[in-house]
Amino acid sequence: MTTTILFARNLRNDPTEAERILWNHLQDKKLSGYRFRRQHPIPPYIGDFCCLEKKLIVELDGNQHGQDGQKNYDQHRDDFLINKGFVVLRFWNHELFNNMDGVLNSILNQLENIP
Repeated sequence: MTTTILFARNLRNDPTEAERILWNHLQDKKLSGYRFRRQHPIPPYIGDFCCLEKKLIVELDGNQHGQDGQKNYDQHRDDFLINKGFVVLRFWNHELFNNMDGVLNSILNQLENIP
């Protein structure tokens, strides 16, 4: 088993509070019947939440993602995933905590606008 797959498995077993909350709204096709996977490996990266049917990745970002080095890493990572045909949506954790309906509506809107 590859390191990426093992790391993804570990991440699934220890989600952040924001990941746990969003997963509660996405699991079991709760969002208009779309199936999401959590901590889905796309080597060498792992998407927080992935709808393979629509090739949509949803990322939740904590404060560390606001630092310059992390911003560059995230941009490189997003470019790689976009090059693989994925659409990447990023939300700050505080957006999720303060506006869950807005986050879910943004995700659903994106899903419905991907051919």
